[in-house]
Parts: sequence; C-alpha cells; structure tokens
Amino acid sequence: MARYYSISFLISKYIGNLNMNRIGPLMLDIAGTQLTEEDRALIASPICGGLILFSRNVATVEQLESLTAEIKQINPTIIIAVDQEGGRVQRFKEGFTRLPELAVLGEIYATQPQKALELASALGEIMALEIQAVGCDISFAPVLDLGSLSSRVIGRRAFSTQPLAIVELAKAYIEGMRLAGMLATGKHFPGHGSVDADSHIEIPVDDRPFDEIAKSDLLPFKMLAAQLGAIMPAHVIYPQVDLMPAGFSNFWLQQLRNDCLFDGVVFSDDLTMKGAEVVGDYSNRAKRALSAGCDMVLVCNDRLATIQVMDTLQDQSFSAQSSQRLSRLLAQQSPSGLNNLKDTERWQSLSQQISEL
Repeated sequence: MARYYSISFLISKYIGNLNMNRIGPLMLDIAGTQLTEEDRALIASPICGGLILFSRNVATVEQLESLTAEIKQINPTIIIAVDQEGGRVQRFKEGFTRLPELAVLGEIYATQPQKALELASALGEIMALEIQAVGCDISFAPVLDLGSLSSRVIGRRAFSTQPLAIVELAKAYIEGMRLAGMLATGKHFPGHGSVDADSHIEIPVDDRPFDEIAKSDLLPFKMLAAQLGAIMPAHVIYPQVDLMPAGFSNFWLQQLRNDCLFDGVVFSDDLTMKGAEVVGDYSNRAKRALSAGCDMVLVCNDRLATIQVMDTLQDQSFSAQSSQRLSRLLAQQSPSGLNNLKDTERWQSLSQQISEL
C-alpha cells in the first residue's frame, strides 16, 4: 500500500499544535541510522513521547550518539528506549559490553547465590551506564517471566524457573540499574514464560486459572512492583481470567494498579505483533490499550500503522498523570559518551567484575 503523506503535510499536521509540557502516548521507531524528514516531523509531534532503537539504527557508537542527540534536540522530553537485556536480545553490540542471557545468573545462583546477586547488580549497572552514555533513557529490562526451555520467546531470557529466585536476582539487577540512575522496566506482566507460543508471530493462550498464575508467574511482578519504574504487559490471553490479552485488559491492568500497588509507567508491547491482532485494527488496539490503563503504546516496524495510530490519537486528551509517570523515566544527566564512560574507574571495575561471564 502506497503512503500518500507528503513531508509538508506531516509537518503541518503534527507540529502545528506542538506542546512539550506533556509526554505523548506513542512510542515509534525509525528505519535507518539517520533521521529522514518524515522521521523528524513525527518525532516533533506532541503525540510522540518515545522512540525505540534497534540494531538497524546503529552503525558506529559515534553515529548512535549523534542520532540520539538529534532526536532529543527535536523533542527534548522524548523517552529513547532500547531492548538491551543481554544474550540474543541485545540491540547495541559493537563497542558495548556483551551481556549474557539472564539464565546464566540463575545457574550461578543455584550454587553461589551471593556471587550471582553481585553479578546481577553489576550487569544491571553497566548496561544502564552504557546506554545512558550514548543518549538513551531506558532499557526494557529485566525480564521477570518464568524461564522455560519450551517457551519460544522467553526461554533463557529469564533469570530462573523459580519465582523466588527471579525476585532475588531481579532485585539485585534493578538495584544496579538504580545505581546508574535508571529505572527498570519489568516484562511481560503477568507472565509470558509458561506458554510456548511467541506473541510476535502467534496468539498465545494460557488456560490456567487466576490462582495458579498468581502463585507462580505473577509473583515476581507483585513482589517487585515498588522497585520498578515501568512494566510491560504480555500479548497473552488468559481466558479463564479475561478474553483480552493482558495489555488490553481492564482486569489485568487494574490488578497491577490495585493489587500489586504499582504506580509506575505501563507500556504496551508492540501493537504490530501477532498477539495484538485479536483487538482489531491499529486504531482500536491503541485506544483499547490506553483505555485499559497503558500510559504509552508502542508501534514498531510499520510506518503506516504508526501514522494511523498518530491520526487516531490526535483528538485524544493527554493524561497528565501518565505524563508525570513517564517523566520519571527520563535520564537525569546529559550523555557522557561511551568512550568517556570507559575511562572511568567505575566502568572499569564493573567490566572486570563481569569479565568471567
């Protein structure tokens, strides 16, 4: 399908009512290592409150630093995010510390718990320091799902198969992020690890009753809610609880707020994923996620979908409470540059600590 939006149209449509007092409810992406005029127009829109970066957006560290600086110049309150979990989900690689999959920490924890906790803290801190140094605000980490080798999407991305081990390791990892000045994002509420299907390409269904989920998968989210700055729900349907996937479910998001007492940001998972299709077209997905309780929706890898959602949200009122929550995620210091970070004693100490992993 051809795109009929001209650059001048986008600029007049999305910059005309520019208001940076509140952070908008949409996180989008870009295709390349440099901004196009269309990218700039969309980023400048008051609807755009976030931008997620992928491996395709990085050529060199220097280019990445220039890119994030330009994005922030256009929209100073935009939240720049990345998935920098480690293992197979590490978007920034060349020049950055290679981070292990979180299951490695769980394996160490089984025999050397104190060592595992120290390593978890060091990994959380060095990850957060590095991506802040190049101009990012947050990483969507850590994964709080239960680990299961049968899960095609989670597996070894998780700390452990045991909820209490996840809680202890994640607590240390989150503290490491906090020491670096970054709030953590736990995912994928109330738990994606106990289903085999991958919500990127399938519609996962978890047939267990609420009580069974609550004493296993849900436990890490509930026990860590006070330490998290944000949570991302799963595109999983739990039909014995609600027929909507968790990120579109009033029940699950009220459970998060009222029972888990969570007062941070709720990000939707990517609305272009297969697991979101049951909700309808992109406009319906965005409206449903926000009305259910999400503070910001992600639309990635489909520019037409991004523009459709942006058009849909033009007439929606911005939530001051959501904007206030989102503002807590912004980095508190200007990016130092990755090379300058590596000259510090702190980075060198952390790098040495995790070198055996």
